[in-house]
Amino acid sequence: MADIQLLATELSTDPLTRGYAGMGDEAAADDLNTVYRTRNLSSISGDSAFGATNETEFAALIDSKKQLWLAWCGRETIDPFQAANVAFVQWVFGGGSATVAALSGLRTEQVSRANELGIGHVQPGNVTEARA
Repeated sequence: MADIQLLATELSTDPLTRGYAGMGDEAAADDLNTVYRTRNLSSISGDSAFGATNETEFAALIDSKKQLWLAWCGRETIDPFQAANVAFVQWVFGGGSATVAALSGLRTEQVSRANELGIGHVQPGNVTEARA
């Protein structure tokens, strides 16, 4: 169920200039539910980080870096934006590596505007209610 108060604020202020005022209720609901936004993740699992590891790059590491990488990936959660974590990954694999690129892609997720705001799935009737 949509959070009507948050929805009303989004529709009235239109902070991303989506043009809600000119949209019908169904069009506004569709726009809010369309996945076109990116959101940073606060954490990823160590298993996800390990899964993003390029096998060839890992095999080419010296043993001490392999051990450090395995220990780092053994953590339950990892903050993918923490400066020390980013620097560590780049130190282990190098800045232009496939592993760094893969991990960079894991740091974000695609979401709808409604999901980004925590409104929930928006139905046309929710927009009608929020505009009332």
